[in-house]
Order: sequence, then structure tokens, then C-alpha cells
Amino acid sequence: MQKIILSLSCAAALLISPLALAKSDQMLIQEAAKNRVTVAQAKTLKDETGVTLTGKIVKHISGDNFEFEDASGSIVLDIDNDLWKALQLKAGDKVKVIGEVDTHRTKPTDIEVIKLQRMP
Repeated sequence: MQKIILSLSCAAALLISPLALAKSDQMLIQEAAKNRVTVAQAKTLKDETGVTLTGKIVKHISGDNFEFEDASGSIVLDIDNDLWKALQLKAGDKVKVIGEVDTHRTKPTDIEVIKLQRMP
């Protein structure tokens, strides 16, 4: 019986630990304030790193995905529709993006946007 309880406890710890390690939006925003980076720099950072980028929207790719660029290159932004629709975001808009680096095995790195601000 003790072995079963120990096994279940270990399994639960393995399932819960990744959730406990995930950063909150507030933690990411604080980290992003210290990481004002270019697109080229963002592409080299570790997964889940909070970043701040400034540049322009090139185009709306589809759904929540937008192409974003600055002087160093371009990257895809994953922007929840409640953020981009509220700003009526479109190609050519200059924006400040606060988000987290999202690396993938089979597709290029993108940025999951937490906050978005139109710039003058």
C-alpha cells in the first residue's frame, strides 16, 4: 500500500511541477521591462523569457497571428483577439509589445503577446 501511495505521489509531483514553474503574466511583465530587445535578439532567447519589442505590424497573417518587424528583422506575434480587436490593429501600425518568447521544435520562434500598445 505504501508503494502505491508513493508512486501516486511521485506521479502527481511530476504532473504539477511544470505548472508550478510557469510564470504569471505579472512576472513576465516585470521581466519584459528589463528586456527591451530587438526581433533578432528575441529569436535567440530562451522559451518563456519576458520581452518588450517596439516596431510595426506588417500584416495580419490569420486568426491571432500577425507579422511584426523592427530594423533587425521580423517575427510572428500571437495576439489574443481581445487585444488586437480592441485596438483595431492593422498593417502599418506602430506598436509596443510586451510578451513572452515561445520557442517550438518544428516552427520558428514567435512572441505570445500579453500587452499591446499603439505608438504615435
